Amino acid sequence: MGLLRAGETCWRPAQAGRARFLIDGQNYFRALDGALRAARRSIHLLGWSFDPRTRLSEDGGQIGQLLIDLAARQPGLDVRLLAWQSALPISATQGFFPHRAKARFRGTRVRFELDAEVPLGACHHQKVIVIDDALAFVGGADLAGDRWDTPEHLDDAPRRAGPGGGRHGPRHEVMAMVDGPAAAALGDLFRARWRIAVGDIGEAPPPAPPQWPAGFGPELDCGRIGVARTLPAWRDEPGAREIAELTLEAIAGAERLIYLENQYFTWPLAVEALAARLAEPDGPEVVLICTDRSPSYFDRLTMDRARSTALWRLKSGDIFRRFHALAPFTRGGKPIIAHAKVMIVDDRLVRISSANLNNRSHGFDTECEVALEAQTPAERAALGGFRDRLAGHWLGRGADEVAEMRRLTGSLGEGLWALDGGARLRPLEARRLGLFGEWVAEFHIGDPSEVGNSWRPAQRRKTLVAEARALRQTLAARAAGSPPPAAGDPRPAATADRAAS
Repeated sequence: MGLLRAGETCWRPAQAGRARFLIDGQNYFRALDGALRAARRSIHLLGWSFDPRTRLSEDGGQIGQLLIDLAARQPGLDVRLLAWQSALPISATQGFFPHRAKARFRGTRVRFELDAEVPLGACHHQKVIVIDDALAFVGGADLAGDRWDTPEHLDDAPRRAGPGGGRHGPRHEVMAMVDGPAAAALGDLFRARWRIAVGDIGEAPPPAPPQWPAGFGPELDCGRIGVARTLPAWRDEPGAREIAELTLEAIAGAERLIYLENQYFTWPLAVEALAARLAEPDGPEVVLICTDRSPSYFDRLTMDRARSTALWRLKSGDIFRRFHALAPFTRGGKPIIAHAKVMIVDDRLVRISSANLNNRSHGFDTECEVALEAQTPAERAALGGFRDRLAGHWLGRGADEVAEMRRLTGSLGEGLWALDGGARLRPLEARRLGLFGEWVAEFHIGDPSEVGNSWRPAQRRKTLVAEARALRQTLAARAAGSPPPAAGDPRPAATADRAAS
């Protein structure tokens, strides 16, 4: 049975899709620029942030003006942008965008709106662009002034400058470009979100052939692609936790290797699931790539402290030495912001997501991802090649070099160390927290798991402890071959039901 199951681990599975993986902002922006210019019916965008001054190419203009020009030249082109109406302290860090973007599009044929339809303290975090319902981009990157970088992550890149001229540091992003039924499903997702945040919007347009941008044709014909979501249970909506379900299922089903890239690493259920697999004598290796220190003060205060607890939990139980937590740096020693949200399991499953590995991405914020599940040897080879290419890009090495060293050492983590010696991928260690830091980590301050505990840290801790305890019991029962506890399991129902079957 496959990992992608409608209504459980994904919202919609789709057959016969094609995909290309875009590593870092340079490749994403170039591909998006070509795709936008080929749009014939619609351009629909969901974003956490949006800055119309963002330049998609080194010699190109700003995306806001490009969209205005495209809409003006093609009266039938429907251009709609929906970005989160962020809290002002967050908006201030982005030059008060996306709020100021409304003025940029006033009087044009581009419809720009702000999305405030989330619980207090939550955010709309989906990052999706759908063109003609035929081609779509999804992942962790927003269209903002500090997202651009090359896969080389140079110490000094003149192009790495925001609209105001300020320089930003090296940054890593990954986006997936997909077509076929997956793109159509993402078009439906956009329309559903627009109806919630703004109001009425037309139904899906007739199918159209995808216009792959020049130089960025599909690199993978994947027989099965799923779209998964997180939606908070709020007001009269039941919410959705397909991303959480798929994360736990993927960890449980891994055979040899779990490769993770993420901005955060605090979700206790993922930590417990990984700890259980690391405790198995023949369990999978786990490689985690995460930023050395978060760039914002708030995230260093909250997320980094909770991450230290998670790292300590896994490292202290890693008796078979299969856990590798690494932080990326440039050749000159500058830390790289690892903002991508990627999970690759063996050469079977690739997930490109907007969801972080924290609490809020699995029950409090809105999130979206595509998951590609290989079904043939050719598809497995393509997914494995992407994993090795992605891991190798940190070191300036090719996929073949990584694959060969992985074969020689029997480990991706050991292979990366053999190629690099810890120069650009350095061990990520748990840090001593002190009393205040331990309190922040214990109660997951700033990281709610659901609406019910968003402003109640004591209730949040109680919920997370109960979920982790229930998952440990389920995993222990599964390992022993006995039925797990059926009552009182607070995890998502689909996971609990399958564990009991």
